[in-house]
Amino acid sequence: MVWYEKLYERSNDTVKKIYAWEPWFFIVFGLFHLHRVWALLDKESYAAFWMGILNSKGAAYFLIMGVLAALCVTGIIAFFKNRKQNFWWRWVYIFGGGYVLFDLFAIAAGLKLWSRLLQLMFDTASPYWNAVWSFFIVLGGLSFSLGVIMLYERKQK
Repeated sequence: MVWYEKLYERSNDTVKKIYAWEPWFFIVFGLFHLHRVWALLDKESYAAFWMGILNSKGAAYFLIMGVLAALCVTGIIAFFKNRKQNFWWRWVYIFGGGYVLFDLFAIAAGLKLWSRLLQLMFDTASPYWNAVWSFFIVLGGLSFSLGVIMLYERKQK
C-alpha cells in the first residue's frame, strides 16, 4: 500500500466518498496561500496590495472573501453530513474553515484587535515577516499537495 492510500482506507466496511469539489477546495486554498511567495520577494508591494484590498472593501475584497466563505461553509456542511464516516482531513473544514470564517467576520466587522493584528502581519519592518509568510507558504504547499493527491485518488476510483 502506497503511503497516501492510507489516507483513504475503508473504515468498518463503510466506503468513504471524496466529493468532486473536495480536491479543488484544498487546491484553491493551497494556491491562495502559495501566492504569498510574493511577500518574500517584494514586501512593500505585497503589503500595499493587501492592505489596499482590506481597507478599500471594494469588489475584489468581496469577491475574495465571498469565495473563501463559500468554500469554508461548504466544507463545514460536508463534515457534518459525513460525521460518521469522515476522512481525517475533513477536520480541516471545522478548524481551518472556522478560523477563516472568524477571520472574515473580524475583518468585515472591523474588530480593533484584529485590525491591529493585521497591521502587525503586514508590517514590512517586522523581524518576523519571513517567518509569518513562510509559514503560510508551507501551509499552502501542503494544502495544494493534499488536493492533488485527492484528485488523483478520486480519478482512480
